Amino acid sequence: MSAEDRIERARLLYERAVFGGDAGALATADRELDGVEADLALARGRVIHSRFLEQRDQNPQQLAEDPHELALFERATTLYRELGDVRGEGESLFWVGCFHQIVRQDNDAAVPVLDRSYELAAQVGDKLTMSEALRHLGIAEHRAGRLDTARERLEESLQLRREIGLMPGVAANLVGLAYIAAGGGRRDEALALIEEAGAIAEASDAHRIMRQVEEARRAVGN
Repeated sequence: MSAEDRIERARLLYERAVFGGDAGALATADRELDGVEADLALARGRVIHSRFLEQRDQNPQQLAEDPHELALFERATTLYRELGDVRGEGESLFWVGCFHQIVRQDNDAAVPVLDRSYELAAQVGDKLTMSEALRHLGIAEHRAGRLDTARERLEESLQLRREIGLMPGVAANLVGLAYIAAGGGRRDEALALIEEAGAIAEASDAHRIMRQVEEARRAVGN
């Protein structure tokens, strides 16, 4: 249900309470509006996170976290949990974990949250959130030096992203797999993965991923 649908339903429930005397309708109206608030908090948090990534690319010396980002993701998680919205809770938990990993560089805090995000997403068949959680669990494994497990997580994520047609995400995972291959001494495999990632990113107009491809090409090619 869209935000507009939820707000309209809350309006109708308000009218039922005011004009019809149905006080019980107000509790349902509150739940509808809690759903809107959760969706909005999640959306605002994602926008803030995107600004962080842009700042990291363009001006890393001035990089700083926005104090609102984590609070928004945690608020969304709380509301979705109270509403019994498993899909929403799984998605918002992913962003909590992503914040800890990417913004604060804290994998110890991120991994349990990402694991829970994956579990909830799997319950409802949310392949997008599953793929996101697996990718970032793979990143955590890579940073810990566990290359085999990192590759497994990224390959699982890659398969899901191919299934749902998230081609920029496919390219991003191929770049990650290239670094893992290079770290394992498989330079030719790494270069082939980079070329595939570049072709997909270019076809998808994924310019940030193209920059990642060029960085990987320079790193592996040297």
